Amino acid sequence: MRASLVLLCLVALHATACTSVRAWERETLAKPEMAWEPDPQDATLESHIRFSKEASLRGGSAGGGGCGCN
Repeated sequence: MRASLVLLCLVALHATACTSVRAWERETLAKPEMAWEPDPQDATLESHIRFSKEASLRGGSAGGGGCGCN
């Protein structure tokens, strides 16, 4: 009984395993909404607004006054 349960679990894990995706298939599987930043222009605007309000820039080390006049 225990061996059949272990075998069943192994078969289930094997059935859900990852698969290789060919280079020409990646374009079909890629969805724009899965990107880190689906809209680059919107992401740039949001970064500018955050920098102006909080004087913090993602990935940068420059400080600012928060007035937006940098």
